[in-house]
Amino acid sequence: MFQLMILIFVLGYLAIALEHPLKVDKAAPALLISTLLWVIYILGAEKILSLGYSSTWNEFALHLSAGMTKENTHHFIVEKELLHHLGKISEILFFLLGAMTIVEIVDQHHGFKVITDKIHTTQKVKLLWILSFLTFFMSAVLDNLTTTIVMVALLRKLVADKQTRWFFASMIVLAANAGGAWSPIGDVTTIMLWIGGQVTTVQIITRLILPSLVCVTVPLIILSITMKGQVKRPSVEEADHENSSKGVQQLILALGVGGLLFVPVFKTATHLPPYLGMLFSLAILWIVTEIVHRNHDHDIKDKLRPSAIFRKIDTPTVLFFLGILLAVASLQSAGHLSLLAQKLDSGLGNIFLIDIAIGFLSSIVDNVPLVAGAMGMYPIASPEMIQVAADPGYLSAFVQDGLFWEFLAYTAGTGGSMLIIGSAAGVAAMGLEKIDFIWYLKKISWLAMIGYLAGAGVYYLQSLILH
Repeated sequence: MFQLMILIFVLGYLAIALEHPLKVDKAAPALLISTLLWVIYILGAEKILSLGYSSTWNEFALHLSAGMTKENTHHFIVEKELLHHLGKISEILFFLLGAMTIVEIVDQHHGFKVITDKIHTTQKVKLLWILSFLTFFMSAVLDNLTTTIVMVALLRKLVADKQTRWFFASMIVLAANAGGAWSPIGDVTTIMLWIGGQVTTVQIITRLILPSLVCVTVPLIILSITMKGQVKRPSVEEADHENSSKGVQQLILALGVGGLLFVPVFKTATHLPPYLGMLFSLAILWIVTEIVHRNHDHDIKDKLRPSAIFRKIDTPTVLFFLGILLAVASLQSAGHLSLLAQKLDSGLGNIFLIDIAIGFLSSIVDNVPLVAGAMGMYPIASPEMIQVAADPGYLSAFVQDGLFWEFLAYTAGTGGSMLIIGSAAGVAAMGLEKIDFIWYLKKISWLAMIGYLAGAGVYYLQSLILH
């Protein structure tokens, strides 16, 4: 059963990768494997959990007097693990829904025209650099998922050709992941390390901004050599702008962007999950939009009211998120990821190699459980622990702001760019622009890998100088 779960995940992953040849939407196999994995898990619970790889079961079993019974394993999987993971996944889904709706409201009111009107260049290379660096710094302030949604919406107003737009959207994914890695609020994994106390704000910014910048700049330089020509902007019907005056466009854009920027402030001030801040921002924008259009005729209301805009949200992308995250959650709960982390530790034994391997793995498996596994395996080392350690030099990498944690933030944050479904930003771009998995693998993955390794090399050289 334990091995069967791996086989099902691999087969489902292949079905997702071959979405276009199979002509089956990726959301369908994602939902199918997520269901099958949890079914196999609960049917073979006793055999799977008896292997001892599930750290959560091992902790849970300490408080059981009756040991491993059918009732106890059922309670553990259904009442504890499944509901726990569903709660965490729901946070991401509601965050995604809120962000997509806010962006769609701004888009329907032509708020992005305020920005696109100021970008006059049609040179592919110049526009690519502008959008990539705008994404890089926006991602550090917002987060990589929200930034990608905003930038892809902006991109649709600037580039008409689908293949060219795929290149730009892919570079936005690379830039969003790189930008999120050096900010304590830019990526889910960095947030985890920041809240957990493994890294601090000033240190993570100063130590990772240069490697992250190299990670996105190297692919840009390569594309600058190979990419030629001009972009063609999509034609826009003048009648489309009649429903929104210049003042309304600016108001909705300001409220939309302000609402997105408010989310990290909300989280810092209240210590509540970010999705609540996103839903709050959506509620404010929703109320203002209703008030703005209350005296308009029914045709305009039906097009611009948020209740109508909700129908335009890409539901299959949201369901794909649900499926793939539930599938990975089953592997985490059953102990597959803990076993993987143990194999990395025993097989590599070098902090830099372990972190680089985690980065490569994060392009296949969600980086959140990988980082969570690393945080569980390696406690933050204290000065007292280092004094009595057999290898104090190795253990010093695990202190707060130690090499292991800093480099983990970089590798887990940027490694997911090597595959389109390796990061939340990539999945969002894939869903919004219908980017083909195989196309990304052929055209972008090698660029992302070169950037990833270049940034890793810069961090390693930087560590030799600073530590």
